[in-house]
Amino acid sequence: MPHCRRSLLRLVAGAALLGRQRAVLANSASGAGPAGAAPRDGGRFRNPGGGRAPGLGALLRWQLARTPGEWPAAAPAPAPAALPAEIGPGEVAVTLVNHATFLLQFAGLNVLTDPIWSERCSPVPWAGPRRLHPPGLALEALPRIDVVLISHNHYDHLDLPTLAALQARHRPRVVTGLGQRGLLAGAGITAPVELDWWSEHRLGGGYGVTFTPAQHFSARGLFDRDLSLWGGFALRAPAGAVYFAGDSGYAPLFREIGARLGPFALALLPIGAYRPRWFMSALHCDPEEAVRVHRDVRARRSLGMHFGCFPLADDGYHEPAAELEVARRNAGVTAEEFALPVPGRTLRYPL
Repeated sequence: MPHCRRSLLRLVAGAALLGRQRAVLANSASGAGPAGAAPRDGGRFRNPGGGRAPGLGALLRWQLARTPGEWPAAAPAPAPAALPAEIGPGEVAVTLVNHATFLLQFAGLNVLTDPIWSERCSPVPWAGPRRLHPPGLALEALPRIDVVLISHNHYDHLDLPTLAALQARHRPRVVTGLGQRGLLAGAGITAPVELDWWSEHRLGGGYGVTFTPAQHFSARGLFDRDLSLWGGFALRAPAGAVYFAGDSGYAPLFREIGARLGPFALALLPIGAYRPRWFMSALHCDPEEAVRVHRDVRARRSLGMHFGCFPLADDGYHEPAAELEVARRNAGVTAEEFALPVPGRTLRYPL
């Protein structure tokens, strides 16, 4: 039971450190949105259909009775990435850094998704989930970063030390959901682009990004739950589109995304942190559901993410890959259509 007590202590520490942001976030997330925007209740956002993710009681029940799968103490370090020198106008180069962090290279535009280079995804540097392998690409080896996409404010997706380093080196345009401005100011980002669901931001040169719905929640502590908006991104290029799902449980919203914004040349879909299902099904897709999402959003190719780096839930280290293989076979989806990327290895896809 010591691991349960440590988890509860980390939860309380996070609340003490970051609960003070509640007023700032509530102010930026209040008010009525346009048609199709995220539903709200007293300044707090809700999932499509108005549902809420499991609350504190369910979290405590899980933490006190956890049966986590096996994870090794460390994983092999990725080989140093060899990034392409040139990207054609009809293609995208994709490099998995780790977890949900991808470098997307288009002709004239470099994009990072949910960047995290820190050793832990936690409110404190000395506790919390620790990475099993180094990032597949060193922070110093990044090309010029034009745009950073942040899906939501959980520590494994919004890492303030990483964002501060990116801001100092690249000063990228940061695009995220409503209610993140006060938090991002802590990384020196004073003018983020905050979007509601289905809102589009034009990046110039024929590129644009639309913030898409997800079934999830937001929180950095105990007192700021659902005061900022979570979601995914449809990234439009002149020759095609890429979808980055962020975190989400399976829901009809994926079919709507496919109908409104698809088809996609490539989708980046989460496949890990899905056990126990009684708790996680509302928050994270399992591999079988990820294959359904691949079909729902009308993706020509998909890559798995959100696995094999940070031990966040009760699925074991090898389970997401093994279950994805079974799910693909059952659905008649090939490994080429839905692949598992290797950190540091660049893949190129036509748009």
